[in-house]
Amino acid sequence: MERGWGQPVGIGLVTALVGFTSSFAVVLAGLRAVGASTEQAASGLATLCVLQGAGTLWLSLRHRRPLTLAWSTPGAALLVTAAGLHLDWSAAVGAFVVCGILLAVTGLWPWLGRTVAAIPAPLAQAMLAGVLLTLCVQPVVALTRTPLLVAPVVLLWLVLQRFAPRWSAPAAFALALVLVIGVVTVDGAGASVQAPTLSFTAPTFSWAAVVGLALPLYVVTMAAQNVPGVAVLAAAGYRVPWRQTLLLTGAGTVAGAGAGAHAVNLAAITAALPASAEAGPDPERRWIAAATAGVAYLALAPAAATLTALMAQAPPGVIESVAGLALVGTLAASLTAATADPAERMPAVAAFLVAAGGITVLGIGAAFWALLAGLLLRLVLRPRRRLAAPV
Repeated sequence: MERGWGQPVGIGLVTALVGFTSSFAVVLAGLRAVGASTEQAASGLATLCVLQGAGTLWLSLRHRRPLTLAWSTPGAALLVTAAGLHLDWSAAVGAFVVCGILLAVTGLWPWLGRTVAAIPAPLAQAMLAGVLLTLCVQPVVALTRTPLLVAPVVLLWLVLQRFAPRWSAPAAFALALVLVIGVVTVDGAGASVQAPTLSFTAPTFSWAAVVGLALPLYVVTMAAQNVPGVAVLAAAGYRVPWRQTLLLTGAGTVAGAGAGAHAVNLAAITAALPASAEAGPDPERRWIAAATAGVAYLALAPAAATLTALMAQAPPGVIESVAGLALVGTLAASLTAATADPAERMPAVAAFLVAAGGITVLGIGAAFWALLAGLLLRLVLRPRRRLAAPV
């Protein structure tokens, strides 16, 4: 390979591989939780790969910057908690459409972006932490139910957290995949390659789905993906074409919703790889890493059907355990951010507890009520803090 291309191409491949394997189980768990069949979940995973791959390729080539897109991993975790809303799949698809519209409108209407940015960061992070807790406890639960399958996965994850944290989630997924293949083979079901297919569902719209799923999905995607993604790239010296990116991801989410794509956004965690010195000493050539990641995501899309069908045969708790392990680091970061400011700690804890409780009131899920509870408690406590300040 020509000198100067090997390093960014290699990092681009790593970016796609880590991004896919570290959170693919979260996406499947989320889609299944809101009513997707195995075929519809596979369609959603493949569509997300295509959307983020094509979008990453276009943005990186157009702007010659390491701009990468990703599916909304926190959004997928939110879907898991939305199971209590008892929505059918078409209503969930409608919520995906509304989320995509809101993302696009944010690019066109700066006021909406400022409104989301005005949500206190500790409350948004606390809500996210409460949402993530549902999945992050799954490895603990599964250890008591299927210890022979889950214990090796958890042990490998722990070892790699010590020596190679970046690869802990992908390696845990790979081991779980091997173990599942072994189980289905012993049971006589066997593992086979599935042809990639797309399954389209017409959206339906309901108040409960819009307020209980679409709005929290939008807030989580903005607060936990798009805004941090901009910060990561800014720290590396790159400016994000904000309006164009939101329009692209919003339109892509709307277009892919019927096929099961819940949300596409700027990459946050994996965004650091193509933008870092690991992608090459020349900042002007790091876009090659992002473009390579885009091509790799497109290449991974056909594997979605096979992986989804295989995971559908896994013993209960295995896929949820892999998803939970992949999100432990995000949970830790969210809890730290939520409780860092003593003045915001009580409202943040309230938001966390409501989100973690998984309640459904008036057909609206816990994420919405978590933000509302945090904001109300913040309002109640604010005068008291002001009175106490001069003492």
